[in-house]
Amino acid sequence: MSRVTVTLNGRDFTIGCEEGQEAYLRELAGTLDKRVAEISGQVGQIGDLRLLLMASLILVDDLKEADSRVEALEGQAQRLRHENRGAASLHAEARGRLADQLNRLADRMERLADAFENGDDEASSDSDASAQRDTLAEAGA
Repeated sequence: MSRVTVTLNGRDFTIGCEEGQEAYLRELAGTLDKRVAEISGQVGQIGDLRLLLMASLILVDDLKEADSRVEALEGQAQRLRHENRGAASLHAEARGRLADQLNRLADRMERLADAFENGDDEASSDSDASAQRDTLAEAGA
């Protein structure tokens, strides 16, 4: 156990702490001392106990506000994660539909190329018309 001396409202206090926590304890005491000095500047020297009580209440209020903000941000992060999962699912479905359409289009193009190579003008006209109807139907026209 280590001991550290901190100053609050101009008075020194020696308190115990765990080894390695001395600097952190001094930092905490410094924050509290600043609050006490602010309050003392506003209301005057009303006694150490009252100044520490008021500073403590202010710090607890700050802590509660911070906790509320953290809770709100965690809720927002959760909603965003949920929305992201939904969007990813929709994107995956859309990619799947697009891939299917591209495969069908590639098949049609191959049939058209085969028809042109074979000199089958009538088949190519029928394929063109059929492909156009299918494309319009898929597009919802």
